[in-house]
Amino acid sequence: MAAWSTRQIPDQHGRTAVVTGANSGLGLVTATELARHGATVVLAVRNVAAGARAAALIGDAVPRARTEVRELDLASLSSVRTFAKELTADHPAVDLLVNNAGLVLLGPAHTTADGFELHLGTNMLGHFALTGLLLDALARADAPRVVGLSSITHKNARLDFDDLMSQRAYDAARAYGRSKLATTVFGLELDRRLRAAGSRITSVLAHPGLSRSNLTPRAWEHRGRAGRIVARGGLLLTQPAERGALPQLFAATAPGVRGGQFFGPSGPWELRGDVTEVRPSAEAAAPATGQRLWTAAENLTGVTYL
Repeated sequence: MAAWSTRQIPDQHGRTAVVTGANSGLGLVTATELARHGATVVLAVRNVAAGARAAALIGDAVPRARTEVRELDLASLSSVRTFAKELTADHPAVDLLVNNAGLVLLGPAHTTADGFELHLGTNMLGHFALTGLLLDALARADAPRVVGLSSITHKNARLDFDDLMSQRAYDAARAYGRSKLATTVFGLELDRRLRAAGSRITSVLAHPGLSRSNLTPRAWEHRGRAGRIVARGGLLLTQPAERGALPQLFAATAPGVRGGQFFGPSGPWELRGDVTEVRPSAEAAAPATGQRLWTAAENLTGVTYL
């Protein structure tokens, strides 16, 4: 496809968009551009104070921006349920859900409030529950979409259904890769189930390549000063968040996007470059894997749909 930019985003007036993790990095860029083109943007964030600062930045860039800041901790199913209940009370129809928030911590194992391994619980299971709880609101919109944020790390990951919580020989980088594989599997299985149900909701995926965000510094924070040096060095290899957010903005707004499509950078190894359609790994695309993960996610979260 020809080089795509945010100037090509269609008018978003009248649309309500929810962006998780919208207070920084890719999420902040995504929320800003959606607001710039007229959407009412809900910044779904764990830290409300950081969300308020992000909303102020959006307001500076887009003087008439319509934004809301709402608390959402994807590492807590109670928080996810509260967020969904309060959001849909105020917004019965949701046009766009961008499951952008992500976490990587390259230190010892951590768990969520519900006892899930932190990467899987935050990056995939939290979004699985959120999407299910917002499905009715999405179905009320005219052309609803759900965008899942994958990662190139999913291509080298493998799911172990006998150890989904990575309790055996825990390795943080491997756990993160598995969580992003699970996110990708979820987005593709969601598409299959929406199609089978005859739903108008479109489920698509995107990944940013090697992109600058606050995830890299946070990943190394357990290493103190040495970790900060490594993190700063790693940032030198990344492309700006404004570039990294283009695939998910394309997935969220471009006309003609079909369910199940996956977008990322066009450059070598999909690390950077213009937006293009990319391929998921064979494991991510396997329907049997999708069905098995979906059943596991329903059992773990207690949220069942489709």
